[in-house]
Amino acid sequence: MSTFSESEERQELRKAVARLAGKYGREWFTEKARAGEKTTELWLEIGKNGYLGINIPEEYGGGGGGIGDIAAVCEELAAQGCPLLLMVVSPAICGTIITRYGTDEQKQRWLPGICDGTSTMAFAITEPDAGTNTHNITTTARKDGSEWVLNGRKVYISGVDEADNVLVVARAEDARTGKVKPVLFVVPTDAPGFEYKHIPMEIVSPELQFQVFLDDVRLPGDALVGDEDGGLVQLFAGLNPERIMAASFSTGLARYAIGKAAAYAKERTVFKDAIGAHQAVAHPLAQVHIETEMARLMTQKAAALYDAGDDFGAGEAANMAKYAAAEAACNAADAAVQTHGGNGITQEYGVAGLLVATRAGRIAPVSREMILNFVAMHSLGLPKSY
Repeated sequence: MSTFSESEERQELRKAVARLAGKYGREWFTEKARAGEKTTELWLEIGKNGYLGINIPEEYGGGGGGIGDIAAVCEELAAQGCPLLLMVVSPAICGTIITRYGTDEQKQRWLPGICDGTSTMAFAITEPDAGTNTHNITTTARKDGSEWVLNGRKVYISGVDEADNVLVVARAEDARTGKVKPVLFVVPTDAPGFEYKHIPMEIVSPELQFQVFLDDVRLPGDALVGDEDGGLVQLFAGLNPERIMAASFSTGLARYAIGKAAAYAKERTVFKDAIGAHQAVAHPLAQVHIETEMARLMTQKAAALYDAGDDFGAGEAANMAKYAAAEAACNAADAAVQTHGGNGITQEYGVAGLLVATRAGRIAPVSREMILNFVAMHSLGLPKSY
């Protein structure tokens, strides 16, 4: 990224993904969701064209790009009305962690399927009693000879029904210090003792949410990703990409909402002129467009810092980007519904569902309140509040 513009290659990537997703569109996406069907056709086409694993090294079937590239793919899909939450999870979080910390055998085993879309991987960190406090997770990993035994509960885990494996965050006891530390395991979804239950949501999406139950799930030693003493460093390798991708997901939804509203405002005439000629309609749309473009710029900055290896700088920018993007998306969805008037709350016009979809961005993968805590403490140097 230079002179505040993305590279020509990145811009061409965006155009190609937009063309591909445009063949499907929002109507197709919502029809699939309401029918209880999956968007596998779109997912596999993204993989076939090399976009799904664009951030993963070429030797494992990827495109050799960075997090900025996969974030661009995520955003353009959402901007065409096809927001795929598993883009955040499978290639960005799981793909990044395995690329950074997996053995070569693990990379050969799991990354090619992530890249071509034939083997999706979910990510399980959130727990019922821990919420955003990762230090309080209680899922345990106990060594038993050469194997590991996992026990615990997870909640709001995306796409488990579509995944072959789940990257699970657990806690293990350090034999030397007695302290617990986070450890990462790839758990097959058909492993004995691994069960999941659908959580009904109000979001109109083909990608579902689940509770996950791990009861004496026995895993071989090579299911462990990274060093068992690696701790938080390995976990946070996937959390900055998660925030960058969440921001792109939100800005894509915001762009879709603004596009729908602007098109309607140009065509809808109630009095003499199209309603878009009235400042009461035009100004809210102009405002959310400005908010969205600022959030996009911060997201690009976060991605550039991450790809340059500046993990701390990327962490600050990624949190800010995620916050700004979620706020922009919520405001854009609200403005789109208001612009449509009564039509805005019908299924026919397809904007009311965005109110819930964008609202989720304020909560997950980290709440806006926790981001404000982070910025207050790390950016402003204020006392820790929790």
